[in-house]
Amino acid sequence: MTDDSIRIIQTKPFNDQKPGTSGLRKKTRIFEQPHYVENFAQSIFDSLRDSTDFSGEILAIGGDGRYYNRAAIQKIIRIAAANGFRRVLVGRSGFLSTPAMSALIRRRNAMGGILLTASHNPGGANEDFGIKYNIRNGGPAPEGITERIYEQSLKIERYLTLESNDIDLDREGTTILGRTEVSIIDPLQDYTGVLQTLFDFGAMQSLFQSGFRLCFDAMHGITGIYARHIFENLLGAPSGTVIRGEPLEDFGGLHPDPNQLHAAELVRSMSLPNAPDLGAACDGDGDRNMILSRSFFVTPGDSLAVIAQHAAECLPGYRSGLKGVARSMPTSAAVDRVAAKLGIRCHETPTGWKFFGNLMDAGLCTICGEESFGTGSDHVREKDGLWAVLVWLGILAVRRTSVDRLVQDHWRIFGRSYYQRHDYEQLDLKSAGEMIGELREKVGKMTGISMAASRIVQADDFQYTDPVDGSVSLRQGIRIRLADGSRIIGRLSGTGTEGATLRLYFERYMAGGDAPIEPMLQPLIAAAGDLFQLKMRFHRDAPSVIT
Repeated sequence: MTDDSIRIIQTKPFNDQKPGTSGLRKKTRIFEQPHYVENFAQSIFDSLRDSTDFSGEILAIGGDGRYYNRAAIQKIIRIAAANGFRRVLVGRSGFLSTPAMSALIRRRNAMGGILLTASHNPGGANEDFGIKYNIRNGGPAPEGITERIYEQSLKIERYLTLESNDIDLDREGTTILGRTEVSIIDPLQDYTGVLQTLFDFGAMQSLFQSGFRLCFDAMHGITGIYARHIFENLLGAPSGTVIRGEPLEDFGGLHPDPNQLHAAELVRSMSLPNAPDLGAACDGDGDRNMILSRSFFVTPGDSLAVIAQHAAECLPGYRSGLKGVARSMPTSAAVDRVAAKLGIRCHETPTGWKFFGNLMDAGLCTICGEESFGTGSDHVREKDGLWAVLVWLGILAVRRTSVDRLVQDHWRIFGRSYYQRHDYEQLDLKSAGEMIGELREKVGKMTGISMAASRIVQADDFQYTDPVDGSVSLRQGIRIRLADGSRIIGRLSGTGTEGATLRLYFERYMAGGDAPIEPMLQPLIAAAGDLFQLKMRFHRDAPSVIT
């Protein structure tokens, strides 16, 4: 095929292609509009063209298998070829988990990658879709790049594409489009190779040989193919260890979000007699995780803290010690106490994995996590759900104890952060914005006010100065700290596609870890209901989801 097959297609801008913290997410029907995917892909390339000669570059493409992935991938392949990339790498069947994309970019020295995913959001013709650009370090595009993409999308007049037949996404091999090599590759190889440098697979094989049982719920998302390959094929876990392991375009009608509500089947199985020793789940694109013991759900903050506590002693990839740890501001402060004991820095960042990426690139952070079920390390520049499960297996293979005992021993040494997140979904967007705006105006004057049988000692709208590039991120969440160490956090999430989602976070620290969580947090929950005017403004008596 020659360059004569390149076509210049006249188009007009869409005014709604502004990427959020996790790329551009909309209802699938919006992406199905003529020129919509093409405009956004071309805007990505146009925003990079001044600083990059594509003729020597590699671009990776893949997604979580949701509805419209295949159609969008075919369009993006043609546009990438027309824009002159030397090589395009596509996961077989269009599959690449989000952490696998990051690993692929880093191992193959790609310029970046385009991910087709809406992460933990539902999939299907009437549900959600997304496109996300990851940069050369394997991480999400920072705000400076996403702003340039948006600016291009508002003035785009044409996009480039090729006249060609569809690529066979299900067969590995290379096809030439124009001057571009389009290679369909094994989506497991690069990611598995990275993980094998971090973990003692032999020790985990011995753990399963001893009778240890894992139940992993892939929720019909992309991690099913990775989990079966790693857990069942490489580590020798029994067949059936992975449930709901086949990726489906609509995730089987499920909401592929690994929490106690949406992974209810897994939660029930862990409470039955003769339950597995460890329960785990990942979301649609594989970057989030949930860890369950036979007795309780391990909060993301506790999971991060336990990992930081044991990583250097139990995991080969971290034997040299941790350079530092990091958590998003709403995440519980449990890992702060571990960092203090280890004598390393704990960074508090806004929500968004790109902030961790800067710290990792600068050698300031090894392990990090967010309260929204994201945990990861500097092996990639995305959160990594399967990595987190392997970490727990690796620790248990060395400690030879139960999940319950491991967490309880952590609480005994470091104390416990009693913690919950309450999500209020599909709120009126205008009312939610007005509510947060009003709180921003008065939060600075709240110090000293009585609240939840304590007193406010700090109240602000969190802002962050990046220690690497000096950039300042404002308005990252209402933060209230009480004299007894408790915290209430409130922020609007940017990952939904309908209305606004208000997330409230409650944390109370105690030296012991045996009290029921609900009574410990109830005064904070009641105080937040009044502060954020949930009943008066939104007529909500209870959150949509509690995690």
